[in-house]
Amino acid sequence: MKFSDVIGQQDAKERLLQMVRENRLPHAMLFCGPVGCGKMAMAMAFASYLLCTNRKDADEACGTCQQCVMLRKWQHPDLHFTYPVIKPPGTSSDHKMVSDDFAKEWNTMLMQSAYFSIDQWLAEMGAANQQAIIYASESDELLRKMSLKSSQGGYKICIIWLPERMNGECANKLLKLLEEPPQQSLFIMVSEEPDKLLETIRSRTQRIDFKMIATEDIEQALISKRGIDSPDAHRLARAANGSWLKALEELDTGNENHMFLELFIAMMRLAYKRNIKELKKWSDEVSGFGRERQRRMLTYFLRLTRENFMYNFHNVELVYMTQDEENFAKNFSPFINEANIIELSELYSRAIRDIGQNANPKIVFFNMVLKVIVLLIQK
Repeated sequence: MKFSDVIGQQDAKERLLQMVRENRLPHAMLFCGPVGCGKMAMAMAFASYLLCTNRKDADEACGTCQQCVMLRKWQHPDLHFTYPVIKPPGTSSDHKMVSDDFAKEWNTMLMQSAYFSIDQWLAEMGAANQQAIIYASESDELLRKMSLKSSQGGYKICIIWLPERMNGECANKLLKLLEEPPQQSLFIMVSEEPDKLLETIRSRTQRIDFKMIATEDIEQALISKRGIDSPDAHRLARAANGSWLKALEELDTGNENHMFLELFIAMMRLAYKRNIKELKKWSDEVSGFGRERQRRMLTYFLRLTRENFMYNFHNVELVYMTQDEENFAKNFSPFINEANIIELSELYSRAIRDIGQNANPKIVFFNMVLKVIVLLIQK
């Protein structure tokens, strides 16, 4: 993988290359940024660059040397990945879960794209309502791998995806490894919630913050990589709000957000009609979703409510909606106004919190839709 495969993030790329040129590459780095900004893609491109043996003075991996050939399938012996996994039902209590238990699924996902989310990874593993974590046994496996001599004579690199999902024992063992790193080793941690990491771990890393991808970069990538016409690419890029993943989701007509939009429209129409019976059916339906999907749906409702409020100002630069969302907003947006925007936003935020705390979803959602009836002010 090359730096040119990473969308935008030129500042981060230049900073990494400058470290290499000045021979001051730290043994541990922390890439931080929002979902879909490309920090994992940059980690993979940087690892490829460091492991390439034919880059000379170029700012890219050559793509043709033996190392690059192995990296095409992400099977380089000196590149290791650590990532959160689930413990499948029926797994023996004696079995200590490590990342390699899902190595096949992980490689399949990497071969598809360097841009992915925890939800995609959970789906790849076949998780139901299970939470993915990095178990304590992973740190022992990591120590074993990184202590081996480099098979190719260069760096030994470990990319740790979502290190904030390490359990306490694993984090403490990793800290010891960072304090006394094996020779010629490099740890790249890719985090979305760095504040959840131990302060002692953060203090031993060189932090690089990734911003949301510039709208212009997403627009250009949609045109060049996906063959989207310029006007459509511009609209999609603005709606993506700095996330390449969101831009890709909008290209998929059957994606989850389209379902969430239909649910939002149905809820608002039923609330406008004060149709309690059908709203009860609606709340029962969404109560059957997994908790992670319920939280994503509520987050979507929160965003769409904000966009409908901003739509009333008739300033296209303030609104980030897809064409389908805007079509609904043309008639619906007047019902989201100064009288209810704050209370509606707080209502969805409380529901997100309650679902995250394992509250009964049928109670949470039925209570929510009843309050929407009250808050939905007629035009």
